[in-house]
Amino acid sequence: MAAITEKQLFELLEPFRQTHLLRFWKSLTASQQENLVQQICSVDWAKTVGWVKAALQNENLPIAFDQLQPAPYTPLEPATAADKGYQATCRERGQNLLKGGKLAGFTVAGGQGTRLGYDGPKGTFAFTALRKATLFQFFAESILRYQEKFSCALPWYIMTSPANDQATRKFFTKQKYFGLSPDNLMFFTQGTLPAFDLEGKAILSAPDSLALSANGHGGSFAALKDSGALEDMQRRGVSILSYWQVDNPLVKLFDPLFIGMHDLTGSEMSSRALIKRDPMEKLGHFCRLDKRTIIVEYSDMPEKLLYETDASGMLRYRAGSPAIHLLSCEFIQRLTNGSLDFQPHRALKKVPFVDDSGLEQNPSQPNAIKLEFFLFDALPLAKNPLIFAADRREQFAPIKNASGADSAESCRAALLERCANWFDQAGKPFPRKSDGSPDAIVEISPRRCVDTEDFLEQHTFLPAVSRGKSLLLD
Repeated sequence: MAAITEKQLFELLEPFRQTHLLRFWKSLTASQQENLVQQICSVDWAKTVGWVKAALQNENLPIAFDQLQPAPYTPLEPATAADKGYQATCRERGQNLLKGGKLAGFTVAGGQGTRLGYDGPKGTFAFTALRKATLFQFFAESILRYQEKFSCALPWYIMTSPANDQATRKFFTKQKYFGLSPDNLMFFTQGTLPAFDLEGKAILSAPDSLALSANGHGGSFAALKDSGALEDMQRRGVSILSYWQVDNPLVKLFDPLFIGMHDLTGSEMSSRALIKRDPMEKLGHFCRLDKRTIIVEYSDMPEKLLYETDASGMLRYRAGSPAIHLLSCEFIQRLTNGSLDFQPHRALKKVPFVDDSGLEQNPSQPNAIKLEFFLFDALPLAKNPLIFAADRREQFAPIKNASGADSAESCRAALLERCANWFDQAGKPFPRKSDGSPDAIVEISPRRCVDTEDFLEQHTFLPAVSRGKSLLLD
């Protein structure tokens, strides 16, 4: 980058009323000035300031709730012989795509473990009962098993954030990539956006630095292209990307049935759905509006719609999103070739800043707007979007909180219950307490098996599980 003068920066920022960012310029060292220049020049100020102005005027994007309808979804269990046959066809198609090297994995892993009381990238958090396996380890072992099952290579793309990128890379290096080939792993960082105060002025976190934060999982599309990941997929012949978030270890990373159904329906973006346990469960809702499929956040839905039921007594808006998707690589390419114009969502946050004397201040109340893009905002742009129900017992136990619901403890309980159900289905009853909960601790490494079918194929080699004992199957 050619040297940029203070005058040129001033002229760049003045039309957007952001010249206050230069108020410490003369006191900065040459390297500090260079840092600030790079940050300022990386921002599309016209577009970003426009987003901020809109966010300051409207807390939420307007939704015509009087025209909203629940989105149809495909049930998990086939209702007819024809449905059963179709699922068999889809499963075979998915298996062939896997064997043909058409799939890759994509994990959004930019978060830190702060809410878990853990200092480090969330993916490095250890959560299993016996081995203390980390989230990244669990996914890596799953990939190894899928590669073994389908005799294929499954590239894995991991999107980090500027805050945890180096720590994540070092962790994988130290763990020798958990046995995966480094050539099939690619790390890249998501983009950032500056935070703005409630008057629409960008915030400095230090005299030489904007208050930058990750731009959300919706920034995945641009990051895939800008990092070269999309080009790498094309070089490998990958046509479908399996997307999951780093905090849900139960997700079935490469489900042949889901993959085949995605392909045979010509879907550009397919999503798994969970049937909500209750009206207030914190899942986004699959909906239809203006002939397009959208996801409406649980916090945006009017209470009346949350509790509305259909003729069978079930919730009308019962299909919730666990953030498990399949994405066509051609769809990502099309979006990033110029037609992608997401509108970011706003969040009020407490953002540390430097005052006019250069001292850092930590506000006690929300003082700033952060802008985030959501991946599901691509759904209305996709052709033939598919929504396919999932069994939450097999696919959903996120780790978001330090305790209680959606914690490591609840995830371990879900893993153990899934394991007990597998043993029961294999004809080897699992010991249970009087309340029906499992009365043993068994941990199954995904390196050994990744789903019910995989487990049942090995059931003749299963050891007996003794009441109150611990057993590791790896």
